[in-house]
Amino acid sequence: MAKLTTTIGGMTLKNPVMTASGTFGYGIEFTDFMDIECLGGIVVKGTTMEPREGNPYPRMAETAAGMLNAVGLQNKGADYFADEIYPAIKDFHTNMIVNVSGSSIDTYIECAEKMAELERIPGIELNISCPNVKEGGMTFGVTCAGAAEVTRAVRKVYPKTLIVKLSPNVTDIAEIARAVEAEGADAVSLINTLLGMAIDAEKQTPVLSTITGGLSGPCIKPIALRMVWQTFNAVKIPVIGMGGIAGWKDAVEFMLAGASAIQVGTYNFIDPAVSVKIIQGLDEYCDRHGIREVGELVGGLKV
Repeated sequence: MAKLTTTIGGMTLKNPVMTASGTFGYGIEFTDFMDIECLGGIVVKGTTMEPREGNPYPRMAETAAGMLNAVGLQNKGADYFADEIYPAIKDFHTNMIVNVSGSSIDTYIECAEKMAELERIPGIELNISCPNVKEGGMTFGVTCAGAAEVTRAVRKVYPKTLIVKLSPNVTDIAEIARAVEAEGADAVSLINTLLGMAIDAEKQTPVLSTITGGLSGPCIKPIALRMVWQTFNAVKIPVIGMGGIAGWKDAVEFMLAGASAIQVGTYNFIDPAVSVKIIQGLDEYCDRHGIREVGELVGGLKV
């Protein structure tokens, strides 16, 4: 049996399989389908300092081999998370990571400080790549200066593992990754959703209330793989890969491209227990190929 443990910043993951923010709730919702403590980590839904109502409906649309969403970071705020959600998730034996977002540098800082107070939250994923909010989110993540500024500010106040989630809606994602690495990011996660849209031909109107939204699912996997590979070859910090992962083979491909860990997103909606199946498939793959430690796969692409 292969050793599946991996290290991201100050966190030890029992295996490299995590679930992506916005697709797995707070983890509690999936306990009827699987043992969530099997996972290497759970990135809980996006959290902002103040409560957010999100965008008007309709805000989700199915597309060929994927989906569009424009939820808009709906959540009840950092105080609600700390008072109501944290007590219910803090004793799970896996890494509970909070996806932190903001509308300004100050709100990113405030939210990060709030999460730092929670003993059993070992890390945050700094969301500088959400395409579905008018302020903050992707605004910071599409330039080196913006990404560096918010990472620098949060790094000053947040002492635990800091993962920065990158946007694919850029010309050179490796350049953005280097910028956040230089400001103290412990790891980068990529990719967030690609900006897309859907049109109702009969009504001749946009399907989403926001007109555009974030595209995810198997259709974005080739782009995600390419960006993970480019980023792995540009930085020294761990890369967490995501984008269209639906099974163990996808996870292996992301690791070969350079991902130290992966996140499962959209496919959680299709098969709630897919992440557990990926862990088992990874283990069996390593056994078949004589791999003793899963880390041997990372960046092992033969080119």
